[in-house]
Amino acid sequence: MSAIAQAVADGVIPDSQVAVVISDKRSAAGLERAKELELTTKYIPRIGKSREEHDREIIAELRANQVELVCLAGYMRLLSEDFIKAFPNKIINIHPSLLPAFPGLEAQKQAIEYGVKVSGCTVHFVDEHLDHGAIIAQKVVEVKDDDTPESLSARILELEHALYVESVKRIVEGNYKIVGRKIIGRSV
Repeated sequence: MSAIAQAVADGVIPDSQVAVVISDKRSAAGLERAKELELTTKYIPRIGKSREEHDREIIAELRANQVELVCLAGYMRLLSEDFIKAFPNKIINIHPSLLPAFPGLEAQKQAIEYGVKVSGCTVHFVDEHLDHGAIIAQKVVEVKDDDTPESLSARILELEHALYVESVKRIVEGNYKIVGRKIIGRSV
């Protein structure tokens, strides 16, 4: 979130603004950082609500703030079908693996246990399935023999911020089209 907000403020992502930062955790680091950057923030708790009820509240807030692109960052919950339909091909996420390999939690641990030689990160459109939507961009890191999930995570995180910013810029500039599951056009 911070990298995207800074890129918007610096004009790296053109003709854009961060309309609102939303979290289901009152003390989320992203909300605190957004407040420091004087961005609009909204805490929408999910306790005691169904996924659909919670998603309806978020959709209403996004619409109230005229959001055109939803960028997930650390949001650890599947979105409902209604949410996906409310923003078709306008929700993106970043995941710390080279999807479709190692979706879900603990991707770096999965990669090490599987013995892969490379891993990385993926920015993708969000659909109704876990870490499944069309891939926008990927970056690769070598998996070292002595890597731990923490050391691999740290190296992947270094790539994630830049890749997410590059991907948002590409979408904002319209430098792509979706053909089936493929993103066609100038890559990042």
